[in-house]
Amino acid sequence: MKNYLLIPVLALSLVACKEENKPTDADVVETVTEMVVPENVTESEYESFGKEIVADDAIAAASMAEHYKGMKIGDSIDSKIIAKVDEVCQSKGCWMTLDLGGEEQAMVKFKDYGFFMPKDIKGKDVIINGKAYVKEVSVDEQRHYAEDAGESPEAIAAITEPKRTYSFEADGVLLKK
Repeated sequence: MKNYLLIPVLALSLVACKEENKPTDADVVETVTEMVVPENVTESEYESFGKEIVADDAIAAASMAEHYKGMKIGDSIDSKIIAKVDEVCQSKGCWMTLDLGGEEQAMVKFKDYGFFMPKDIKGKDVIINGKAYVKEVSVDEQRHYAEDAGESPEAIAAITEPKRTYSFEADGVLLKK
């Protein structure tokens, strides 16, 4: 009987003596600089599309651009980012591109074509949640997107090589009103 009591006591003492790894101040500062938490956010400030998400814990577009640079074709990570819309599909709102800073953009499509975005949101801020990945886009697909964006026939014909792109499959989007 004493042996049966000894086992739980030993297990409890091992758990109680476990060393806890607390983050240092440097770890906290690094995390905070990457996160963008909109101040005083109310649900009425955003219109929601797709899966319902919250504005908390979104990272800045520039931070996401740095993550993308370290990724290879086929790599993916779950992410939530806040960025400005550069373009939207003018056919039906089935894709958009986001400004990641500098010359960098991310092509955003919507999971299972479950929702679309308004066509007049160029320049507006969005928070997107989903999967970030890097892929190579074929010439035909690039031309299709250029056509959807309303590019000239000359600009479409000038697309002649596949392109490495930063992509994102969003399951939820918050659009700032």
